[in-house]
Amino acid sequence: MSRNSFMKLVPPLIVGLGTGCAWSAGFQLIEQNGSGLGNAYAGSAAVAENSSTIFFNPAGMTHLKAQEFSVGMAAVGVSMKFSNRGSSVGLLAGSGDGGDAGGWGFIPNAYFTNAVNRDLYLGVGVGAPFGLKSEYGSPWLGAAQSVRFDVKTFNINPSVALRINDMVSLGAGVSWQRLMADYLRMLAVNSPANAATPLNLTLDGNAWGWNVGVLLNLSQASKLGISYRSAISYDTKGNINVSGPNAATNAALSSGANASLKLPDFFVLSATHQWSDKWTALGDLSWTGWSTIPKLDVFRASGVSAQTLDTDFRDTWRVALGANYQYNESMKLKFGIAYDQTPVRGDATRMVSLPDNDRTWLSLGGQWAPAKGSTFDLGLTYLYIPDSSIDNNQAAQGRGRVVGNCANNALILGAQYSRAF
Repeated sequence: MSRNSFMKLVPPLIVGLGTGCAWSAGFQLIEQNGSGLGNAYAGSAAVAENSSTIFFNPAGMTHLKAQEFSVGMAAVGVSMKFSNRGSSVGLLAGSGDGGDAGGWGFIPNAYFTNAVNRDLYLGVGVGAPFGLKSEYGSPWLGAAQSVRFDVKTFNINPSVALRINDMVSLGAGVSWQRLMADYLRMLAVNSPANAATPLNLTLDGNAWGWNVGVLLNLSQASKLGISYRSAISYDTKGNINVSGPNAATNAALSSGANASLKLPDFFVLSATHQWSDKWTALGDLSWTGWSTIPKLDVFRASGVSAQTLDTDFRDTWRVALGANYQYNESMKLKFGIAYDQTPVRGDATRMVSLPDNDRTWLSLGGQWAPAKGSTFDLGLTYLYIPDSSIDNNQAAQGRGRVVGNCANNALILGAQYSRAF
């Protein structure tokens, strides 16, 4: 595939990015390729096995061929089932547990790299680093807190890498990112009209960020990767649309809206070591600065507060270990396990729209090289997520107190095709 052919793929991929239900710790999406999924993304900033290294560590481009492209998709299936444990939700009491708020979502990715000379590489990547969708069925007792919460992003990431010497490579990139959010809830729980009146908030905005990385060849068998992606600050604008049975209420409460949001930065330390001709070990330690979102204040166009989402997020850690087994010349088997912290501190700040909890990744996959320069990757991950307790009290704001338990689990399927020239 030529560079021009690759770039023709980018616009349709952008349209589809982040659609559906996609869920990782918080609402970060580490699933930026299918090739790392089988290792639970252990070694992500050090492995540099295809051009998706642009996202994980741009310095890894210096380990690639003169021209490479890589395209892939992750399909994420999430189940979120709420059980009531004594909620106080006014007129919505007894109206139901909302069914399964999860579903399937799809996260495409595309990357291209080109060597200007032996030591200088340029590349561009397209992906969706954050995303989430939860949607409860009707009837639903927590509808005044959330019926639907849908966050989509897409990210375009031009990058450059420089080989300093045979041991050290450096990389850097900029990110243009777009965010779109759609939040639906019922107005309040205190009257039949309010309990039946939908309030729909939509916001969107664009922002810039950056990323840097270093890749060290410690020996012929060992590599160490360090990368950092900056926080990204958004000033979003949109609308509040109220569409209930009372026309006067609809007109009074519908307006323009705005909100400022700072998505977290992300640091990762990775290593790989080839133990033998057959076995390679991989490891990852990463940190995400979720405390950039202590709350989300939504304002009307007049400057009056419309709603505050009290997230109270904390910074989180993720650790991953993996191994590759070279079965034969064309087939590699991949294994991985990871522990991923949630940014949610506890029951009181766990939102029904994001009933998140710590999770354990159990991953396996395989890579097939049918011809020189071509590889296909398939990966499968099961996320074990303990049940999440919720005691979210928004009674003072008219949205009731939701108390209960959410049973969560997720399955991720990933595929990647990479071609080197």
